[in-house]
Amino acid sequence: MGPVRVRSDAEHPRPLLDLPGEAGHTARDGIDTRNYGGLRGLPELRAAFSEALQVPVDQLVAFGNSSLELMYEALVDAVLFGLPGGSAPWPREGRTAMLCPVPGYDRHFAVCEKLGIDMIPVAMTADGPDMDEVERLAADERVKGIWCVPKYSNPTGAVYTPETVRRLAAMETAARDFRVFWDNAYAVHHLGEDAPRLADILSLSAGHGHPDRVFVFGSTSKITMAGSGVAFFGSSHANVSWLLGHLSKRTIGPDKVNQLRHVRFLPDAEAVRAHMERHAELLRPRFELVHTVLDKRLGGSGVASWTRPRGGYFVSLDVLDVLDGCAARVVELAKEAGIALTPAGATFPYGKDPRDRNIRIAPTYPGRDELGDALEGLALCVELAAAERLLAAGRPA
Repeated sequence: MGPVRVRSDAEHPRPLLDLPGEAGHTARDGIDTRNYGGLRGLPELRAAFSEALQVPVDQLVAFGNSSLELMYEALVDAVLFGLPGGSAPWPREGRTAMLCPVPGYDRHFAVCEKLGIDMIPVAMTADGPDMDEVERLAADERVKGIWCVPKYSNPTGAVYTPETVRRLAAMETAARDFRVFWDNAYAVHHLGEDAPRLADILSLSAGHGHPDRVFVFGSTSKITMAGSGVAFFGSSHANVSWLLGHLSKRTIGPDKVNQLRHVRFLPDAEAVRAHMERHAELLRPRFELVHTVLDKRLGGSGVASWTRPRGGYFVSLDVLDVLDGCAARVVELAKEAGIALTPAGATFPYGKDPRDRNIRIAPTYPGRDELGDALEGLALCVELAAAERLLAAGRPA
C-alpha cells in the first residue's frame, strides 16, 4: 500500500549479513556448514525456534528461505505419492479439496489452484474458522486438509482460541490422511505486551489419537530478511521422515551457512523475543496510524469496518456493510490516485470475493508520511465508491 521506495544498504546496519564472520563456518556439532548434508538443518537453530513454533527440536526441520516452498513441497508430494495414513496418491481417489478460511492468504489458494485441488471456503470468525462448518465439511472423504494461519491470521488478525485448536485436533470425522496446514507465519509478531499464546495443536492432536494430523510451517521471512531467511517444518516423526524422504531426492542439504548466520544473530528463544520487541516498536505506530485515520475519516459512517489486530502484518477492511460490490471499485479509484492496494478478491479462492467487499491493508512498508497520505487517499476512495454504489441502488449516500 502506497508508493514503493528502494532502500539502500547504507540506511541500515548489517549485523546479520556480516555473519558468520571471523568465528568461522563450523557449527556447534563440528560440521563445516559449507559442505553437503544436514538435511534437517542445524540443531541449534531448530532449538532457537522450537518454543515459538511449539514443535520439539527433533520434530522440527530447518530448510531454505521460504515456508511457502515447504507448503508447496508437501502438497506436491501428497498429490504424487500420498501421505502417511492414506491409501494412495490423492488423484487416484478422484477430485480432492482443501478447506480455505476466508478472507485468507492468496498464496495458499494459488498453490491449490496450481495443483488442481478444489477449494471450499469457510467463514473466518474472531475465534478462527467456523468449526461447525469445518467439522461438517471434513466428513467428506475428498476433503484432505485445511489452511490455517492461527496467530494474527492473514488478513484479519484473528487468533485461534484454545477451543478452536482443540476441535481441529480432535475431529473424528476427517479422512485418515487429513492434514491441518498450520502456517504459523506470525508466531512472534506481536504489537503489544499482552501477546496471546496458541494452544499446542501438535500435542493436542497426538493426545486425541491423530499424531500425524498437523503440518506446522514457519519462517524468519518477517523476522530477519524476506528473501534470505530460514523456513521450518514441524510435525510427527512419521511426517518428518516422509517429507525428508522426498526432499532428499532433490537436494543434498539446505544452505547451512545462512542457517549459521541466523543462529549467531538469534542464538536462542530469548534473543528472538528481544528482536521482535524491536520490530513491534517500528510497526506499532503504523497500525495506530491506520486506526487513527480510518476512525477519523470512516468511523461511524457505515461505509466500512476494519479489524484491530494485536499482531501480524495486516488489517482487513470490509467496504460498505449495507451493500455488496464496492471493493474492486475502491482498488480501481486508488490505482488512479497512485495508491497501490492488494487486488480485490485476493483474499478468496480463485480471486473471487462473492460479496466484493474485502481489501487487505499492509501498513508495514511505507514510511509514516507516505502511509498517512495513502490512508487518507484510501478513505476518500472508499467514500466515493460507497456513494456511487448507494446512488446506483437508489439509496441515500
